[in-house]
Amino acid sequence: MNRGTLTAVALAAVLVPVAAAPAVSAVPAASRYVDTRVRGCAGKGPGCRPGVVVHHWHRHGASSRGVGWVYASREGVRSGTARWLVKTPGGSWKVGGGWKRAVSTGGSFVEATWGRDGHTGPKYPRGTRICAEFKGLSTKACVTLK
Repeated sequence: MNRGTLTAVALAAVLVPVAAAPAVSAVPAASRYVDTRVRGCAGKGPGCRPGVVVHHWHRHGASSRGVGWVYASREGVRSGTARWLVKTPGGSWKVGGGWKRAVSTGGSFVEATWGRDGHTGPKYPRGTRICAEFKGLSTKACVTLK
């Protein structure tokens, strides 16, 4: 055998096992999630009076959105009670998370949370509105799931 043939045989011996090995760590593109946090503010003056942050997720290309957690805050107070509401496109308002005591963080605002991080929670269609509401306050902070 000449030198060129030996090189080709050696190269083939190295490449064949790599090409034949299955790609076990490959994740199909369709199973990946898109995670989004949206923030909404309401009221007048500096800051959010009240404010809402919603973590929602979906598989790439899906039309439904999973709501992992909802965070409601209100500035300028030391106590409060909050809940979150949900309205699907064409539907009516429903309670997403019941009344919950908002906790002071030591500053001049209070906060309440529902749910947990990750791909958990209820699913709603794209275009659903989610609002945070505090007892005794007529203004709501809202976001739309895109």
